[in-house]
Amino acid sequence: MHIPDGFLSTPVWVAAGAVSAAAVAVSTVRLGKNTEEKQVPLMGVVGAFIFAAQMVNFPIASGTSGHLGGGVLAALLLGPWAGTLIMTAILIVQALLFQDGGITALGANVLNMGVLTCLLGFVVFRLLRRLLAGTRGALISAFITAWLMVVLSASLAAVQIALSGTLPLPLVLPAMAGVHALIGIVEGLITTAALAFLLRVRKDLVHPLCLPYTRQAAAGEAA
Repeated sequence: MHIPDGFLSTPVWVAAGAVSAAAVAVSTVRLGKNTEEKQVPLMGVVGAFIFAAQMVNFPIASGTSGHLGGGVLAALLLGPWAGTLIMTAILIVQALLFQDGGITALGANVLNMGVLTCLLGFVVFRLLRRLLAGTRGALISAFITAWLMVVLSASLAAVQIALSGTLPLPLVLPAMAGVHALIGIVEGLITTAALAFLLRVRKDLVHPLCLPYTRQAAAGEAA
């Protein structure tokens, strides 16, 4: 899903970069006001895990492959603001050191794979979790959210490419969304498995607002 250089027109990558920069700035401010001491090393650990996991590609179909995105998982563990900063750092390193995604397209890639998946994914998960109570509900919500964010990220990338005049939308959107609908299944399974494991052995590492929805949790959120 990493967009390389040359695929986006100047107005598109500038606009995407501006939105991403604003989101990163807001995330930095919000995180600075609410960061606990134990969260800093956890951010490093989560970032390192996602970075390493993204290096592992798995086959999908017809010679295509995918890898973990990790944005939803980062948001579920650390919250949307920390998740956005972690994904931004990962994408910057990948672009600069591994040429995975273009330099001019960096803002678009951060928007698609970091800002969207962490900020919107956090909201979507919490809405679904309210409808699906209990641990099973939280896990189902995590799967649906992770899958949906992969598809939406790919669709947004397709729209950006189409707006740039590189490929027509009727061609690029079905191709991107179709392949990433399959990739999203694996993303959902990995995200759900990680959340299930942590809920069983280290519930304290899951963001408080992403714990299984119960009457006690509802009272806590209302407070």
